[in-house]
Amino acid sequence: MDAEGALNTLRGGDAGAIERVLREYSEEHRATFKFDPADEEKRKKLCEGIFKVLEKDITTSCQVTCLEALRILSRDKKVLVPVTTKENMQILMRLAKLDDSEASLEEAADFPVIVESLKCLCNIVFNSQMAQKLSLELNLAAMLCNLLRKCKDRQVISDIKCFDLRLLFLLSLLHADIRTQLRYELQGLPLLTQALESAFSIKWTDEYEAAIDHNGPPLSPQETDCAIEALKALFNVTVDSWNVHSESDSHQFRVMAAVLRHCLLTMGPTEDKTEELHSNAVNLLSNVPVSCLDVLISPLAQDEIAQEATTLDESNQETETGQDETREEEANLKYNTMVYNGMNMEAIRVLLDFMEKRIDKGSCYREGLTPVLSLLTECSRAHRNIRKFIKDQVLPPLRDVTNRPEVGSTVRNKLVRLMTHVDLGVKQIAAEFLFVLCKERVDSLLKYTGYGNAAGLLAARGLLAGGRGDHWYSDDEDTDTEEYKSAKPNINLITGHLEEPMPNPIDEMTEEQKEYEAMKLVNMLDKLSRCSLHYITLDSDGLGSYPSSDTD
Repeated sequence: MDAEGALNTLRGGDAGAIERVLREYSEEHRATFKFDPADEEKRKKLCEGIFKVLEKDITTSCQVTCLEALRILSRDKKVLVPVTTKENMQILMRLAKLDDSEASLEEAADFPVIVESLKCLCNIVFNSQMAQKLSLELNLAAMLCNLLRKCKDRQVISDIKCFDLRLLFLLSLLHADIRTQLRYELQGLPLLTQALESAFSIKWTDEYEAAIDHNGPPLSPQETDCAIEALKALFNVTVDSWNVHSESDSHQFRVMAAVLRHCLLTMGPTEDKTEELHSNAVNLLSNVPVSCLDVLISPLAQDEIAQEATTLDESNQETETGQDETREEEANLKYNTMVYNGMNMEAIRVLLDFMEKRIDKGSCYREGLTPVLSLLTECSRAHRNIRKFIKDQVLPPLRDVTNRPEVGSTVRNKLVRLMTHVDLGVKQIAAEFLFVLCKERVDSLLKYTGYGNAAGLLAARGLLAGGRGDHWYSDDEDTDTEEYKSAKPNINLITGHLEEPMPNPIDEMTEEQKEYEAMKLVNMLDKLSRCSLHYITLDSDGLGSYPSSDTD
């Protein structure tokens, strides 16, 4: 079905014929994103015709069919120019139930109309500058917030919530004024946080701690999409919130950080969706004031510590009986990578794993890697327990120093390689991360990276001669392993690895060869001293002067 045939039906057909023809058109062009320029005028008239039909009193199924066709047509920016008017925007807002009324949403039969209307608005706002201006005039953000409140705790209408959040994200992305309106006037921070909390079905066990069911099912695709849209909208709303100005702000950011911790410990329906979910969580955490990021870790309750200890004891017993020799090692590894100093470090462990996966991808470091590196750097700088845990994982005590710091497959090796990356921003943040883990002490950084890899950072900081950064850290000192202490005198400070001592060439010479080399050296020194004396002459006053540049 082409645009002209559909247009002819809209002009003279009844509601049933219009529905049938538009359904055929939608099926044929469902996957179309680039349209034939020759039919542009026909598609414009078809859009106008669809809006005229939507103004009439038609059945719900006919409304859905018209909106589906309009959604496909709205992918073309040129088609939207004549049809993006205030009246047409109001038609879509009415169908999407975007109004000031406090009435609850109607029966489920109307939900598809609301969803399709929101989809159309998303396309139109994204593709039309006129629609972006009209959204301010029509106060679209406030209407969307009102609709989001009506969707509270209603799982059956998660699609409405998802596209409501997507439209809020688009508006806040395209308009700085709407970001400010959402942040302060519309109380968008608690509202969007509540929407995110609802997507995860969070149950609170403490003020800033949510229950985690490690054996529970992953999120459904709908829940994951809702969570991702809420994360993106929250990112825009909090993009300038680097500082906390009030106690209520601090509480709200801590609640959001607690929800994000739950997000990091939650799995999506697929590995790609899980990575997308965690990536958006990392981006949002970068906007959270660093003073509120202590919520990412929490003290372990006594029963949790006892449970971990019991797991280790059981593993040890099984190892002693020879049933499973690797169980003890695995249990110890799991405990050490999740718990530190009585604190639950699961979320930090997820961030470290996420960082390593992004490094292993080997591309798009600026977009994919720098946010998580920056987040971990700020967490380490501000929170001692987080820094010490991360250092244990990234920079464990040195034992084998036979290889260069950049050679190998450990996280340290990968980060040191990034210190000489061609992208200036990437190598700066990688070096800064390691520098902070070393408490901004030059000698400690050189021990793990070598002078050659660290030279760029040290030059930028004015620390080539040694010293430490400006930030204050605790006074506890690093302890070197016995292996490192014994190898330290032979470690090359430039390359950062152990080098075998070079053989002394004199040891293999005969006495005649040694005498010959000695005399050769004496002659060279004599010649050098004569040249120096000849170069300096005396002037008439007896003062030393240097000859002009053309004097040999």
